[in-house]
Formats: sequence, C-alpha cells, structure tokens
Amino acid sequence: MQNPIREIAAAILIDTNGRVLLQRRDDKPDIMQPGKVGMFGGHREGDESFIECVVREVAEEISYCVPAERFQHLCSLDGPDPERSEGHVKGEFFVAYDIPIDELTITEGKLLVVGPNDISKLQNELTPVTIIALDAFSERKVGE
Repeated sequence: MQNPIREIAAAILIDTNGRVLLQRRDDKPDIMQPGKVGMFGGHREGDESFIECVVREVAEEISYCVPAERFQHLCSLDGPDPERSEGHVKGEFFVAYDIPIDELTITEGKLLVVGPNDISKLQNELTPVTIIALDAFSERKVGE
C-alpha cells in the first residue's frame, strides 16, 4: 500500500529583535521527529490552502494570530518525504517578521529563541524540512 501524500505548511518566525523562533518538538513517540527542533506549522486540513493552514497552525501553536498578509512565501517542497523513509510530501514554507515574543503562549513543544548566527549550532537537532526552509531563508538573506 502506498503512503498518502503528506501536505504541510510551516513558518520561520522572526521576533521583533531579529531572533529566530523555533519549536523544540515534544518528545512523544507518536509524533514525527520527537524532540527535534522544527518550525511552527503542521498538516493541511480539508480544502484549506497552504496559507490558511500556516495561519491556523501558527495561531494554535503560539496563541498569537499572524494574519496571512504578514507571511512571505519562502520555498516549496514537492517530492520524496525527507522525514519518512517512504512517501511523498508537498509543503509550503513561509517567514513572518516582527513577532512579539512577550505575547506568545506556546501550546505544543517549547519555544526556542535562536540568534541568527547560532542556528548552525543546532544543525544536528533540526528536522529535515526545517533544514530545507532555513537554507532557503539563508539564501534569501544573502541575495537581499
């Protein structure tokens, strides 16, 4: 039996001081990438768009609503799933700036606040899709 396509949307969040806000995933064996460091986001539900998904998931996970127009598209993924040995993933990744850290309440995992120059220190702890998105983010910043 073929694994279904996993459809996800996630965001790199940047706080008002330019720090990257990531999520230390809960260490539960029934979730993907337990204990790893990832972005806020999750799986698409029903017929929602990827942007609707990221808005909903981020609001659920940080208890702060970031409107759709504040998300900038970062990159897309459509191919073999880097987080499962079999299967396919379609993902859209975004970045949102000026997130007020003092207004957040994290409902899943733990908040990890990382200086832009310290991301490389987490390389071995990052989920595969987070590495893809952070690489796209780095390339964008270099090209600006």
